[in-house]
Amino acid sequence: MNKVMLITGASRGIGAATARLAACQGYDLLLSYRQQAEAAEALATEINTAGGRAHAVQADVDSEADVLRLFAELDARYGRLDALVNNAGMLERQMRLEQMDVARWQRVLHTNVIGTFLCCREAIRRMSSRQGGDGGAIVNVSSMAARLGSPNEYIDYAAAKGAVDSLTIGLARELAGDDIRVNAVRPGLIETDIHAAGGEPGRIERLKGSVPLQRGGRPEEVAEAILWLASAQSSYCTGTFIDVSGGR
Repeated sequence: MNKVMLITGASRGIGAATARLAACQGYDLLLSYRQQAEAAEALATEINTAGGRAHAVQADVDSEADVLRLFAELDARYGRLDALVNNAGMLERQMRLEQMDVARWQRVLHTNVIGTFLCCREAIRRMSSRQGGDGGAIVNVSSMAARLGSPNEYIDYAAAKGAVDSLTIGLARELAGDDIRVNAVRPGLIETDIHAAGGEPGRIERLKGSVPLQRGGRPEEVAEAILWLASAQSSYCTGTFIDVSGGR
């Protein structure tokens, strides 16, 4: 029986790269997306055509009802969960903190923090050995913004990812006796369209000089770290962070 992985925000970027690599490693996949239905369905079709098993489900992770529906679909389709990748996240346009309003903070915190909490909660209910599960792995996709602070750009996003880091540490210790490992990756400047969403498609080109490796990273490079943390190869790692940032 293949292991089952749920990846949120899987329609593009790091999520899609993780899905492709996971399929190559033999995982059955449930892929959630918020808006990019065509891209998510195309990815699932690509994986299925290549001999894998993947299914795409629309779900907004900051909605408890949507998350419950997503996990109900997981139960119906696969009946188990071995790994959760909390990849869904968002940021808004670059600006200084004094220009931000409360509604922006609520949107950013809801998707990046509440969404991660909800998916973790439902995964624990299925994986915890205390509750009859077989154990498993949770990998949270944080950001180097949590350490760097993103001044003049995305302080709200940085704060949200800092919360994800704290959640990762606390949950790793809380679940050590449940046979669930909880780890995280912190991507740096990665070549995805999140920069365009923030209002600066050329952000990597502007900042790559500050990266010791002098380039942006590829989504596939982050996916390798995620899959390692989800695998038995990292069996003695929990509460661990891998910075995929080119040394920045």
